[in-house]
Amino acid sequence: MGTSARSGTRAANSTSPAVLLYNSAVSGNCYKVRLLLAQLELEYEKVDVSVVDRSNREEVLGGLNPALRVPTLVLDDGRPLAESNAILWYFGDGTRYVPEDLYERAQVLQWMFFEQYSHEPHIAVVRFWLAYSGTPERFADQVPARMKAGYAALDAVDKHLATREFLVGGGYSIADVSLYACTHVAHEGGFELEAYRAIRAWLERVAAQPGHVPIDA
Repeated sequence: MGTSARSGTRAANSTSPAVLLYNSAVSGNCYKVRLLLAQLELEYEKVDVSVVDRSNREEVLGGLNPALRVPTLVLDDGRPLAESNAILWYFGDGTRYVPEDLYERAQVLQWMFFEQYSHEPHIAVVRFWLAYSGTPERFADQVPARMKAGYAALDAVDKHLATREFLVGGGYSIADVSLYACTHVAHEGGFELEAYRAIRAWLERVAAQPGHVPIDA
């Protein structure tokens, strides 16, 4: 299925106002959105928000996202949309990045729910604590339990990928975008990926997809 732009978005050659992304350069959740928008060749404007100093969150996001989190996106018609995986689904559905088959669509959601429930709260959180919080010592007593849960999530992903190239069906989807974002920088949180052969091969396949951009782009 070819790429199509949603109503309330603009394609790269459009002259309508761009969507606006409230973003953090280091956030895996924000990177998911930037990666998919790049692969769909959709233009957007960006406002960077600190993930450490949150003192202005109410002022910046209070009228857009009651949870005051990034990513928060404002469509070109003014409607806000929050939560990274909801944004992925909004832009991905109707494109080659979301399957047409009902069962495979449900599997995409399965892995995106897994990412937010069992993967991101451990791998991304430890990465933030150790690499970006500026005060890693504050979290030292919480790290071991989070690391254990993070490795359990990696075990599950590696086992699943041992017999397939991508998470769902026969091709790359927003499920891969969702899990790639934090997995490929897990080492910044001290997670060792050497033993995860299937994950490491999958990371290479995802990075080779057309339109791929790195997290620091």
